Amino acid sequence: MSGAVDLYNNVYGDFASRAEATVRHEAFGEDIGQSSWLTAADWLRFADQVQVREGSDVLEVGSGSGGPAIHLARKRGCRVTGVDINEHGVRNGERLAATLGVADRVSFQAVDAALPLPFAAATFDAILSNDAMCHIANRQDVLGDWHRVLRPGGRILFTDAMVITGLVSQEELAVRSSIGFYLFLPPGENERLITRAGFTLLVSEDVTSEAEVVAQRWHAARERHRDELIGREGETNFAGLQRFLECVHRLSAERRLSRFCYLAEKPTLS
Repeated sequence: MSGAVDLYNNVYGDFASRAEATVRHEAFGEDIGQSSWLTAADWLRFADQVQVREGSDVLEVGSGSGGPAIHLARKRGCRVTGVDINEHGVRNGERLAATLGVADRVSFQAVDAALPLPFAAATFDAILSNDAMCHIANRQDVLGDWHRVLRPGGRILFTDAMVITGLVSQEELAVRSSIGFYLFLPPGENERLITRAGFTLLVSEDVTSEAEVVAQRWHAARERHRDELIGREGETNFAGLQRFLECVHRLSAERRLSRFCYLAEKPTLS
């Protein structure tokens, strides 16, 4: 069985290091500080799908390093509130926002997104969450709370890379979940929960190919910079993350574990 591996504290805590920045560039093409299966082009496409415009109030659930939230604010002229449970990511986001001069439009809070959000009803025009929902318990309650803080007519979009679409072994599940708490689910379950929470489901899109490609490129990039990475994170953790990335690539390429994007809308008041 696979032991626990530290991904997030490493990539957030040493965000600005030459090795991490180079690996992000090689893995994702355009480095916006992402740490999942997200490209910069897809991030802006997701924002357009939830109709983010200049002046929009956007909530990002699972804001990670803060880089994607800041990129979105700079590209679309919106205001972004990012929440994440990892304090390294929150502090990094605050530093980035101040350095890039967008602290007046982008803010971050350390929040457990499985609990009720610390925001008033109808605060946001849009909610985005990339590859974070799979870490969050109480999904039905969480979606209900998103419905609460979203304005009527607002949209949500989240991705979930834990949809089981084939045979997956116990060992593969252990390696795939070695970097933290995960929830796996069957096809159709997210759609059912979204509808129960009061949203109108607009799109359910298979985006597994992005996980397949990024995982392979991320693995290769880390191999190219292995000595510097091992010097910082240790050989055991390096090897564990390489096993994790190889597992993600294989399961995605064989479509046994799939990543989907869900777009939904809160109905307007009659």
